[in-house]
Amino acid sequence: MTTILIVEDNEDNLDMLSRRLIRKSFDVIVARNGEEGVQMATSSQPDLILMDMSLPVLDGWEATTMIKEADSTGHIPIIALTAHAMVGDREKAMNAGCDDYDTKPVDLKGLLDKIDTLLNT
Repeated sequence: MTTILIVEDNEDNLDMLSRRLIRKSFDVIVARNGEEGVQMATSSQPDLILMDMSLPVLDGWEATTMIKEADSTGHIPIIALTAHAMVGDREKAMNAGCDDYDTKPVDLKGLLDKIDTLLNT
């Protein structure tokens, strides 16, 4: 079973996204801040990470950089999920190490396509 780590501090977003991914037969694990996300990525070795960029404790850009720089987690694909849709936000996420970028509210079909692409490359 494919494991997806969702790093998200908004309970409504987390609930909606996790329920929809579980219905699609993904195993979902959760972190509620960037520091916890880095720890969960290391300990759980998920197949893919959905990373909110505006997080408490450690933001998504810093957490992504830490995950991508570590030998044990650098291979894990990360999709930035963010309400930040300003000019340059996509580039900032990609420069931090994200493999793809999506905006909130999430279009599930589009997100599933991105997940499929990253898991099958």
